[in-house]
Amino acid sequence: MERTRAALKFLFFSAVGIFMFFIPIKLNNTSSIPLDHIVTWIRNNLTQVAIVYGLLVTIIGAVFPWITKIYKKSKTEFVFAILKILGAVIAVLVYFKAGPSWMMRPDIGPFLLNRLVVPVGLIVPIGSVFLAFLVGYGLMEFTGSFLRPVMRTVFKTPGRSAIDAVASFVGSYSIALLITNKVFKEGKYTIREAAIIATGFSTVSATFMIIVARTLKLMDMWNKFFWSTLFVTFVVTAITARLWPLSKKKDDYIGTPNPEHEIRGNLFAVAWNEALATASKAPGLLQGIWQNLKAGFRMALTILPTIMSVGFIGLVLATYTPVFDAIAWIFYPFTALLRLPEAFLVAKASAVEIAEMFLPALLTVNASLISRFVVGVVSISAILFFSASIPCILSTEIPITIPELLIIWIERTILSLIIATAVAWIIL
Repeated sequence: MERTRAALKFLFFSAVGIFMFFIPIKLNNTSSIPLDHIVTWIRNNLTQVAIVYGLLVTIIGAVFPWITKIYKKSKTEFVFAILKILGAVIAVLVYFKAGPSWMMRPDIGPFLLNRLVVPVGLIVPIGSVFLAFLVGYGLMEFTGSFLRPVMRTVFKTPGRSAIDAVASFVGSYSIALLITNKVFKEGKYTIREAAIIATGFSTVSATFMIIVARTLKLMDMWNKFFWSTLFVTFVVTAITARLWPLSKKKDDYIGTPNPEHEIRGNLFAVAWNEALATASKAPGLLQGIWQNLKAGFRMALTILPTIMSVGFIGLVLATYTPVFDAIAWIFYPFTALLRLPEAFLVAKASAVEIAEMFLPALLTVNASLISRFVVGVVSISAILFFSASIPCILSTEIPITIPELLIIWIERTILSLIIATAVAWIIL
């Protein structure tokens, strides 16, 4: 009886999660996934409330590190605490239209607040509610079990790293890095394996991908975009695992080595049993939703002021200085050879990604379809950016330096451009 109840929970709640994130439906002549329709309805019908909500979350998120003393944990936390205060100040100035003219340009301050901060502030907590259905009732373990046999061959990582990979796409890079760091400290990953996982799987979640797709007007082809992004990200990870600096990382454990054993027996039976074990231990529906809502809101508190500050700095540098034009020359030979319609714009968007992963979408919102698609995929597949993922990686126990991360970012960006362009020419 207990196994039957667990099986029903696994099948029903996982189906709800899949429906909310992956099944497009048409409403008001717009085809999109149900989660995006919910956020769009709130923005369209409660516009002013949504903007005030985004502003308040940004302000609360800016003061939170100072109230909780998180800024004392490290120099990185202190720098980001300062940046969050800056983000709140910018948001207030934009909301009250009190900023200087260069800040109040429609494509800078107001764009960041209205088109990025507000939808992200809504979709992260609301998306977290429905992520409870994807993450909490066995679907992640079921999927991860099937991925295990290929992980060592393709990515040079243990089978258990499949959970990290799935956790990023259905949860967030912060959740995945938390898992990676914990498993690494337990002696279950070597230094090289942990570095590959942290820089290769810890991308933004499906909820963030929706924001990128919506900004780039790609929601009418959401499934093509999502699965292309997943494919490109994992192919690039398989390649970079074999390139310097990751290939030369030590295969040593910190602590007592605890390598995993191979799965024995029927793979489907193992996957099914792991899914049911998770479903049977899962909290009640309301408790699970509440836990995920709290986690999502807390994540929004962390993200919004950082987006407003780092995103603003990146946009100002991209608009008023030649900084990213210079960096773009690293990628321009590739975008030109790939014959992308707006080759230099795509190269510049690829360059600006290192500051904040949303910025490439903002720069290419009016570009051709193929350029928008490629930029959207690359911004997610590149994984590494200074507003969030790089500080998260540096805060773990994994021995990896900023110069190494920058080299990996360049490798990932170039490879992502090549593969994403090939995919785009095939499916668009």
